[in-house]
Amino acid sequence: MVSKVTDGITISVEQFYQPDYSNPLQMEFMFAYRITIENNNSFPVQLLRRHWIICDSNAEQKEVEGEGVIGIQPIIAPNEQYQYISGCNLKSELGKMYGTYLMKNVNTQQRFDVKIPVFQMEAPFKRN
Repeated sequence: MVSKVTDGITISVEQFYQPDYSNPLQMEFMFAYRITIENNNSFPVQLLRRHWIICDSNAEQKEVEGEGVIGIQPIIAPNEQYQYISGCNLKSELGKMYGTYLMKNVNTQQRFDVKIPVFQMEAPFKRN
């Protein structure tokens, strides 16, 4: 698991290779990841947007941007956390993801970016 703190928000990521949804012969490698967003501030925050950079080892890079996560824009109370699971399909057995969430202080309406730490995706059979 990797974690990063930005402006009182801790983002933690765990990734999992999904062999049942992968097809290595067709260069399709599916990974799932669990994100935990923890609000360590004294005010509630709302996740408005996401921006991902997705890279795989064949030098392909994709950007994904959109509202919220998994179709919602959660409000996270002080000292609470929000968790979700999503996935990513790569064309190689190695890759990485990172990005930002656009958050809003619900009390002041001030917006700020929270960094999502870089996390590696690696099919288990690729390890030494």
